[in-house]
Amino acid sequence: MITTAAVFLDRDGTINIDNHYVHNIDNFFFIERVIHAMAQVQRMGFILIIVTNQSGIARGFFTEQQFLLLTKWMINYLKKYGVYIHAVYYCPHHIEGKVKKFQKFCFCRKPNPGMLFNAEKRFCINMKQSYIVGNSETDMLAGKLANVGTRIFICNNYDKIKKDVLFFSADYIIENLTHLPSIINNKKCHL
Repeated sequence: MITTAAVFLDRDGTINIDNHYVHNIDNFFFIERVIHAMAQVQRMGFILIIVTNQSGIARGFFTEQQFLLLTKWMINYLKKYGVYIHAVYYCPHHIEGKVKKFQKFCFCRKPNPGMLFNAEKRFCINMKQSYIVGNSETDMLAGKLANVGTRIFICNNYDKIKKDVLFFSADYIIENLTHLPSIINNKKCHL
């Protein structure tokens, strides 16, 4: 069986500016040079998969349909720049949600690894050769539980880092996604 390596990307705060429960195009802004970095990583042979908690759906801040419309727009926008997203996995659930349909504990909600396991199965992903990039400790813990080989934490304010958790869970701490291609190249040089 042929396996592939993936880069799992959180969405808010990793790909786009985290404007708190982003759910419409007018409030969605890609972080500077992130599209270029995604294109570079893709050219290195990785597939790109987004894994994102979207509790705003359960909380009633926006609908699942609004999220899906924004996601479709985002995917099409990235295609214009040659960036292909293989899949977007999202968890709309939250135990304290106000929308009954989504008010529950879920194995997919990060830090649980459900979204990553689903992607692994669907795309025959070699998790040890893969990366997860996100801006929260839940991203790092999900990656660890799913046996993702390299976990990269995005933080542009080192004072906010819970060092005990991150030093245990993250392999690298970077300011933004633009540093990812260099990390991958450096790791290849040391194999």
